[in-house]
Amino acid sequence: MDLAVETHALTRRFGELAAVDGIDLAVPRGSLYGFLGPNGAGKSTTIKCLTSLLRPSGGTIRILGLDPATDSLAIKRQVGVIPEEQALFERLTAVETLSFVGQVHGLDRATIQTRAGELLDLLDLGPAANKLVADYSHGMRKKLALAVAVLPAPRLLFLDEPFEGIDAVASRQIKEMLHQFVARGGTVFLTSHILEIVERLADHIGVIHHGKLVAQGSMAALRSGAGGKTLEEIFLDLVGAGDTEKPALDWLA
Repeated sequence: MDLAVETHALTRRFGELAAVDGIDLAVPRGSLYGFLGPNGAGKSTTIKCLTSLLRPSGGTIRILGLDPATDSLAIKRQVGVIPEEQALFERLTAVETLSFVGQVHGLDRATIQTRAGELLDLLDLGPAANKLVADYSHGMRKKLALAVAVLPAPRLLFLDEPFEGIDAVASRQIKEMLHQFVARGGTVFLTSHILEIVERLADHIGVIHHGKLVAQGSMAALRSGAGGKTLEEIFLDLVGAGDTEKPALDWLA
C-alpha cells in the first residue's frame, strides 16, 4: 500500500506520561483519514509530532515517503496544516496573511491573488478580507486558517478540528472542497469530535485511546467487523463507553 503517512512505534512522553504510546499509523495516499479519540487521548500531540511541531520521544515517521528528521523542508512544501492553535498573525488582514504565506512558498503575485480571491470567496470571507485578523470571530479565524493551509496547493492536509465553530453553509463548502482534493489524489488527515461529519467524509479511520491506537482500517472494514454499527457506536465501544450510563441530575428540571 502506498502510504502518505506512516509511523512505527511513534511515542511522545511528557515526563512519566506517554501521551502517544507506540502507535503504528498507516494512512493511504488519496484517502481521507479520520483520526478519532476522546479528549486527552493524544490526537493533537500526534499531529504535532507528524508536522514537526513536537519532537517524538521514540519511533519513526514517514511523510509522503520522506523522513522529517532529514527532509523537513521538502515535506513542508507539500503539506498544509490547521494546528490546534491556529497561530495567525493578529495585526495582518486576511489578504495580507495569504499574500505572506504565498510569498513564503515562492508563489508569484498573480497566482497568490487568484488563489486568495477564490479562497476568500469560497469561505465567505470576502467582505472581511481587509479587516485585521484580531477582529475576526473564532469561526472566521478557522476559515482563514484553512485558506492558509490550502493556498500553496499541498498534497497532504493535517486538519485538527477544522469544523469547530464553523457555520452550516461554510461547513458544506469545506466538505465539498475536501472531497475534490481527495478525488484529485490529495490526502487528508482529519481530527474531529463531530462523528457524523467524519462518518460522511472519511474512508479510513484510526482510533486512539490513552495514547494507544485501538483500531485502524477502512471505514467499510470497521463497519463490517462491527456488524453494521454506526461510527458513533463503534467509537464508543472501542473507548469503553458504549454501555456506560451516568445518573441524571435529579435537581435539573
